[in-house]
Amino acid sequence: MSALWISHVTVTDDVEYAKYAKLATQAIAEHGGVFLARGGAYVQKEGMERPRNVVARFDSLEIAEKCYNSATYQQALVHARVASERELVIVEEI
Repeated sequence: MSALWISHVTVTDDVEYAKYAKLATQAIAEHGGVFLARGGAYVQKEGMERPRNVVARFDSLEIAEKCYNSATYQQALVHARVASERELVIVEEI
């Protein structure tokens, strides 16, 4: 069963976040992830507004978690943690 990686982000440092995005894109591609949304227009209806919203699809929850735990993505997170405020959830599709 496929899984969605959903992230809501407020970028606080564009330069560092660009480093994160480059490495994260690489990690997601290495694990067969496909972006469904990456920034773009949105309408906030409830909860905390984050101006950057990202959705990627993976073949399974396990593969998405493997991507998150990969060396490449963990290296990317070093940049994300100093360059953004964010939430990330991985949810299995039905």
